[in-house]
Amino acid sequence: MSSSIPRSAAVAAVVSAALAAGLLAGSASASAEDGAGVRIHDIQGTTRVSPLVGQQVTGVTGIVTGVRAYGSRGFWIQDPTPDADPATSEGLFVFTSSVPTVAVGDAVSVNGTVTEYVPGGPASGNQSLTQLSKPVVTVLSQGNPVPAPVTISSWSVPGAYAPAGDPAAGGSINGLPLRPRKYALDYYESLEGTNVRIGSSRVVGATDPYSELWVTVKPWENANRRGGTVYGSYEDQNTGRLQVQSLVPIAQQPFPKANVGDVLSGVTEGPLDFNQYGGYTLTARTLGTVVDRGLERETTDRQHRNELAVATYNVENLDPTDPQEKFDALAKAVVENLASPDIVALEEIQDDNGAKNDGTVGAGQTVKKFTDAIVAAGGPAYEWRSVDPENNKDGGEPGGNIRQVFLFNPARVSFTDRPGGDATTATGVTGRKGHAALTVSPGRIDPANAAWADSRKPLAGEFVFRGRTVFVIANHFGSKGGDESIVSHHQPPNRSSEAKRLLQAQAVNGFVKQLLAVEKQADVLVVGDINDFEFSGTTKALTDGGALYPAVKSLPRGERYSYVYQGNSQVLDQILTSPGIRHFAYDSVHINAEFADQDSDHDPQVLRFRP
Repeated sequence: MSSSIPRSAAVAAVVSAALAAGLLAGSASASAEDGAGVRIHDIQGTTRVSPLVGQQVTGVTGIVTGVRAYGSRGFWIQDPTPDADPATSEGLFVFTSSVPTVAVGDAVSVNGTVTEYVPGGPASGNQSLTQLSKPVVTVLSQGNPVPAPVTISSWSVPGAYAPAGDPAAGGSINGLPLRPRKYALDYYESLEGTNVRIGSSRVVGATDPYSELWVTVKPWENANRRGGTVYGSYEDQNTGRLQVQSLVPIAQQPFPKANVGDVLSGVTEGPLDFNQYGGYTLTARTLGTVVDRGLERETTDRQHRNELAVATYNVENLDPTDPQEKFDALAKAVVENLASPDIVALEEIQDDNGAKNDGTVGAGQTVKKFTDAIVAAGGPAYEWRSVDPENNKDGGEPGGNIRQVFLFNPARVSFTDRPGGDATTATGVTGRKGHAALTVSPGRIDPANAAWADSRKPLAGEFVFRGRTVFVIANHFGSKGGDESIVSHHQPPNRSSEAKRLLQAQAVNGFVKQLLAVEKQADVLVVGDINDFEFSGTTKALTDGGALYPAVKSLPRGERYSYVYQGNSQVLDQILTSPGIRHFAYDSVHINAEFADQDSDHDPQVLRFRP
């Protein structure tokens, strides 16, 4: 399941003057006080919020540059005679709510109310979209040429991402004057509703189920060898990313399927929109052609006889009601792409009837179906261990009861069972003569801690490989749901979900320190869907005191990612090592996140070492 901001039906909310919370700048000019004779750039103004918000305007003229007959129905108009101010957009969306009756090339005059809509609602933190609502439209003529597009290119988009928010406005940038030559977000905002174009551009976010993809107009910007754009710092945003959708209904023209590294070739042209799922979006009236660059799924090296291979894989809400094809594809990946690791920590294993919310918590059928599929794919007969959660207490899809599960190859590794583990019993650390052990195995770490409320509790297990004890802690930290996006009107955006993950990281770090206090050179691996970046406060808390090292940092910067979100290749899944694990080989195995066809939305991680 996507660990970033969850997708749902789009919500549009009017921002009235009262709700604008100081974000509205200025007032109507004297020449526009009666709402007549207003031009598009007067409505758009020089900030993110119209100076005429809430006012009735009449006789707003422009040429229709795009018509959207689905979703948020309406059309865009553009003034063919722009002013000289680069901060004022000459394009505007007219929200009709029903299928528009105008056509591209119509010259129209529109009466309506100037409104600011926040896709996703004010609580989302998203910027607003300036538009005309409740319009009365008069077609003046037809067949007019569409205003020439503004070309968005590597040289036109500034390198700096956004200004710092105004402290007096709660960190908002809404009331700040646009500086389109200095900041990328200001540049895109100055083109809101405008007819724009891009030339041939590399795909950095694969086609998704909603018929959209991401490209970059800055091919060198944090690029990696597979064609993606790596997200490596809060302070270094990838300014060249742009979402692309099509204005042509899918029934008339199927949206092209593209993987990361492919090229959207030729001209893509249409109005620049702002939406809930990605912000600034080129809604293409003319869509380029996808050129397949042949991206292939990776395969990791097989472990040597005396190497232990440990993997983590988020299998995206796997349950027995999923088609057999999903089980077979995931199983094939474990066997072929991951080279049958000795231990596999799985995240998002659902209970035996999936999302049916009837109190079922056992997952034996889910795991059996998966391990049977692995055997059928030529892999080992994995055994498994887990702890069933309390019903609907661990978050995720209601009724699904997702949990972490250990698979292990009994021909290579043994599991040390220590009875007593259940949903509410905490495992602890014991030991003698300098050898640490778990009091319960498998067991959950501190499940009563408030950090784990409505979240997956860490699963700890004690394994033995070639006579050496190895502790593995499987995690699935809280998601980024509720965080503001990087196109928020707050800059920096509010990342409220971090607070919970920070507490979770501190709990796991404290447990690892208990193990190391008993056995300084204990082999401990903290693995799973950490739902946070390698540079985040969460990761810093996990590594506090040198208890752990994020193994992904052993990779070149261009290889550090397990997930692609809005065109950013980023780290969510991690394996962290204790100080006793000095030498290892780490691999983020890219088989899902960059592809339009996915078995999961996460890439698995594999670490090989000699205990």
